[in-house]
Amino acid sequence: MVKLRLKRCGRKQRAVYRIVAIDVQSRREGRDLRKVGFYDPINNQTYLNVPAILDFLKKGAQPTGTVYDILRKAGVFTESNLNQPN
Repeated sequence: MVKLRLKRCGRKQRAVYRIVAIDVQSRREGRDLRKVGFYDPINNQTYLNVPAILDFLKKGAQPTGTVYDILRKAGVFTESNLNQPN
């Protein structure tokens, strides 16, 4: 199973996070399938590769709670057709 979750980067006391698609059994800093975004909580900056995120979500990837909140604030779920039946 694939999840969209945060991968910690940056230096001590100055964390930044990459939003990655990663296998559930991998460690937090493990090998990711694809980098799909960036989140800086200190400067409150977010970069999202929305087409890649929507592609992973349509294939069944599950976002973690924090990633879900980031995507919701960015409006990814409002502009997608994930809730509509095919």
